[in-house]
Order: sequence, then structure tokens, then C-alpha cells
Amino acid sequence: MNQQGVRWTAEQVLALAPDDASRRAGSRLGTAGPWSGGGSDGSGAVWGLCRGSGKTPYRTVVDTTGPAYTCSCPSRKFPCKHALGLLLVWAADEEAVRGGEPPDWAETWLSGRRAREAKKEEREGRGGRDAGDKGEGAGSGGDPVAARRRAEQRAARITAGAEELEQRLADLLRGGLASADRSGYGPWEETAARMVDAQAPGLAGRVRELGAIPGSGPGWPVRLLEECALTHLLDRAWLRLDRLPEPLAATVRTRVGLTGPAEGPAVRDRWSVLAQYDTSDGRLTTRRVWLYGRSSGRTALVLSFGAAGRAPALALPVGVALDADVRWYAGAGQLRVELGERYADPVPDSGPPPGGSVADALAAYGSALRDDPWLDSWPVTLTGVVPVPEGDGAWQVAGADGGGALPLTPQALARPGLWRLAALSGGRPVTVFGECGHRGFTPLTAWSADTPETVALT
Repeated sequence: MNQQGVRWTAEQVLALAPDDASRRAGSRLGTAGPWSGGGSDGSGAVWGLCRGSGKTPYRTVVDTTGPAYTCSCPSRKFPCKHALGLLLVWAADEEAVRGGEPPDWAETWLSGRRAREAKKEEREGRGGRDAGDKGEGAGSGGDPVAARRRAEQRAARITAGAEELEQRLADLLRGGLASADRSGYGPWEETAARMVDAQAPGLAGRVRELGAIPGSGPGWPVRLLEECALTHLLDRAWLRLDRLPEPLAATVRTRVGLTGPAEGPAVRDRWSVLAQYDTSDGRLTTRRVWLYGRSSGRTALVLSFGAAGRAPALALPVGVALDADVRWYAGAGQLRVELGERYADPVPDSGPPPGGSVADALAAYGSALRDDPWLDSWPVTLTGVVPVPEGDGAWQVAGADGGGALPLTPQALARPGLWRLAALSGGRPVTVFGECGHRGFTPLTAWSADTPETVALT
């Protein structure tokens, strides 16, 4: 290990990019040419000045222990192309990024960030949490009566929203599903807006999905009926929440949008970063980061969010391992976690997690559905599978031993990672991590015997 610690690979750096355009722009800046005044220290800081079109170079700083970034450029993307380029230069061990002490302009940001982290750890050590992590009753000034009153008022608004949505679904069925494409998306968006007013973002999201189905291609009435049934089931579950067992009630609260704080003891482990990808509904960007605990054997999901046009702040390079704490949220299959204290810099990972066959993946998804009927997919690792084209643009991953196959989802077919997977395999068996659901399998990461490094497919 050199002075800067373990350096990332170029692939791990590019996995942080918020989109393909940033990935390409960052790659163009990933050489020493446009950089000056660069350096890094033993605590995870990397900095540099990037020449732009103006007279003043852009000042870029990265704290790789986060990772966290800052740059004087006007970009709203996070990380910006300059941060990506700087990390690529650093990853290549170029002379442009030598060891040393950070200059004042970099040290100011680094010191402020580390001071904030220290205060946060101090609060958590006293048993406190940030206001954003308090869930219902945040900002109540510690008044449990006021917090309970607000919780009751929100529950009443959600109940009114669920009852209104039930009426909307009943009207749709009375009018016939085949007529759903005639009214357009407007009525659905209006209903979704009322769910937002009812403080039920989970129901609002499902309504928007329903509105998009009539324009989704052949077979849409069947898909609309399926999703209407699941939405009706969620409505009825909320309206009879007091009759449900607590684990299922916690899942229902999560699905309608009532997410409480992560609770329970922290679990420290060596967490492999298996995958990271973003989705957006035009209003909010959601980043999903999949982790696997090497000692606990548990798979965990970290969610972070960014307003429209801005990437979420949390970014973890795929293919590294973190020595860190996590806390689980209640409900929804016990997958979502809050990432806590990290005890060391990320290090290269040791390979794929344990996996199984296609039949094992389907059994795992089926078992998870018993606890969460609204579950779209479940994280699985497939071993010994080969990507195979089926014709008409369709693909599947099939067991090399003939032990079953899974079709790839439309999302997977639209991603360039499909061709990366096919090239990695070359007709030979590979190990693939992804999400298995009722629409098929979405590969996210892969490993081969010839290429032990983690290959991101998103």
C-alpha cells in the first residue's frame, strides 16, 4: 500500500458517474494533461486544478472515505466530470497526483467536512440522530404528545387518500380496462397529486405507474389489471392495518410511504459493494446500492435520494469492500439499511458472494413474496449461467448445466451492460448478481473465471 492507500480502478471510479454523459466527459478528463496542482494524502483526500475554458481553473476536491466531492464548476451533477476525471488520474497513479499536504483551498473544505462528520458521530454516540432520520415527529422538540398528534393526523390523511383511490379503481373497473387508454395520463396524474396531498408518496408512485401502463405496448390491459389488484390490496391492507401482524403492518406502512428511522443494534461487517444504479421519475432521483455482508451473509440495500436534476449525495464504487456498521429498517423484507460508521478506507473486494441456480433464485423470490406481496424483485446471485439471445431482441440467462433459465427484463435489454455481460461471458459460464422478479432478471454485476474483477453492468 502506497502513501495514498489502496487506489481504485478506473471501472470503480466510472461506476460513480450519475449518467452516461458524465462517464464520457469524466473519461476525457482522466489524463494528466488538463490537471495541475494535484495531490493526495494518507487520509483519503485527493485534489487538483482542472483547466477549463476560462482563465481560472476549476478547484476539485474528493474525500474518498465518503466518497464526497466538491468542485468550483457550475455543474449540478454529483459527482461532476472534474471529480471523475481527477479520480481517474489518481487511480492511474499519475505523477499529476502526488502525495503531499492539501493546499488551503482544499483543506478548508476537508476540515469543514470532517468537523461535521465528527459532530455527527458525537450526536450518535449520545444516542441522538439527525432530524432527517427521526421519521414521524421530527422537529417536534422532543414533545411526544405533539409527535403522536401529528402522526395521527397524517394517518387520517392517508386513510382518506386510500379511500379515494379505492373509488378511482372501482370506477375504472366499472368502465372497463380497455377504455383506460382513451382518457390519457391526466386523470392519473391528478389522482397521484391528491395522494401526495394525503402524504402517501408510496400510493402516489403506484398511481403514476398505473397511468403509464396503457401506453406500454401490447398486453397492457393484463398488466394494468395486475397492478390495479396489487394497489387495491395495499389500500385494503392500510384500511385494516390494526388487524395485521406487526411485521406485515410495518411493510404496509413502508409501502404507503411511512418510513420510520432505522432501529435496532448496528451490525458491523465487511460489506461488499455489489451494485449501484439510479432511477428517476422526473421529480426525484433514487440511488440503489446493494451490499453483501461477508460475515453475516446478509444482503442489504442502501437508498439515497436527490431532487430533480441532482444526483444523490451517496456514491460507493462497485467492487470495493467497506468495514462499516449498518442498521436495518423495519418491513419490506428486511433489506433496506442505513449506512453508519465506517472504520477504514474502502479496499478492493475479494470476488462474488455465494450464489445458486436459477431454481434457487426463483425459490428465494417466492419466499420473499409471502412477507411482502408488493415486492417487484429480490436480490440473487446466479452461478454458472450463460447469457443467451432468444430472437426478436430478447435474451435470457440460462444455467450452463441445463438447470433452467430466466428471461431478462425490458430494463436490462435497454442497458449497454447487456453487451458487456455477453462479452465477459463469451459463451462461457459466469457469476451474475442482479434482481429477480415477476418480469424476469435484471443483471447488475458479473464476474468470470478469466476476469476476477467485479464488472458493473449498470
